Amino acid sequence: MADNQISRRAKANLPTVLLTLLSIVQALALELMWTHLGEEPYLYTWSFVAFMSWVQIGATFLGILLIWLIYSDLVMRFSWVPTSTDTIFPFLVGIVEFANISALGPTKIGLWFMILGVLFAAMAWVSQVTMRRARLDADNEDFFSAVAPAIWRDHLRSIIPATGLMLLGAGFWLSGNEGWIALIAIVGVFILLLLQIRLSHNYTQRSYKQ
Repeated sequence: MADNQISRRAKANLPTVLLTLLSIVQALALELMWTHLGEEPYLYTWSFVAFMSWVQIGATFLGILLIWLIYSDLVMRFSWVPTSTDTIFPFLVGIVEFANISALGPTKIGLWFMILGVLFAAMAWVSQVTMRRARLDADNEDFFSAVAPAIWRDHLRSIIPATGLMLLGAGFWLSGNEGWIALIAIVGVFILLLLQIRLSHNYTQRSYKQ
């Protein structure tokens, strides 16, 4: 009986704890980005490099928003008995976020792409681990009774973009390309993140109406 009470208490407090931790991490990431904006004078000149850098900053900001949407959606739609790793995940994601922001700028485009690919992979891994735990909890039966467990082909939607970004980054890093091809790639990432945010919003809205 005591174990059940402890489990219920942990499940009830988990959303607050996770979102609080993530809020702290995201606030630090935004502060780091704001510091970058204040320390780079080239951003405020009319140039190709400045334009490309602003698109890169915009894409990074969208990535931060997407991480918040994914995490908040998970904890609001599902409940599960947490483990210690659940409270560690936000910090691990935060470390990759900080590295991604630190790679902002025209001279580190390849590194920025590679770290962004790692961030995509990390969020996919966190989501998969969380969904597996949620599937084991009877409170989520209404959802998972109609959803089959993921198979390897389902993970391709995460593996392909993450791998593509890392390979693209490796190509830019080795070639030193900072021109139009890099700009087109960054714009593509910006659009991809916008679509992911839109898909996440639509999926969440449909789930709540079921």
